[in-house]
Amino acid sequence: QTLENRKRCLWDLKELGYQVGSGFMVGSPGQSPETLAEDLAFLTELQPQMVGIGPFIPQRDTPFADRPAGSVEETLYLLGLIRLLLPGCLLPATTALNTLDGDGRRRGVLAGANVVMPNLSPQDVRGKYLLYDNKAHEGCEAAQAIGHHKA
Repeated sequence: QTLENRKRCLWDLKELGYQVGSGFMVGSPGQSPETLAEDLAFLTELQPQMVGIGPFIPQRDTPFADRPAGSVEETLYLLGLIRLLLPGCLLPATTALNTLDGDGRRRGVLAGANVVMPNLSPQDVRGKYLLYDNKAHEGCEAAQAIGHHKA
């Protein structure tokens, strides 16, 4: 599926009355200042209800395994910029941000994020859902921990 088709699907869903979300990985292979500017212009035009961004993190089983991870600092900057561009959107401080910086979720909120994204996969199946290596988790975010967490 092409980028144009994916964008058209978002516009179609929005036209039908659905809430839409969009986003990108900061520092992903092939990203340039020009493509980043295009992404920000698209978000501004689309006005999605949610924007998910986080730093690119390589995953060992992909063709991008040897690529460098995206920048935490650039991600924080872009969170702040998106907050200014889309003041009413849901803007998560992502698990990816916390994976590269153990204080990433807090720093993301300070930069403009207003949602914290935990790793919600139950611990016994997390290995099936590794989008990148060393995915951060606190160990008690999944639903099976309800009632077991001590404050």
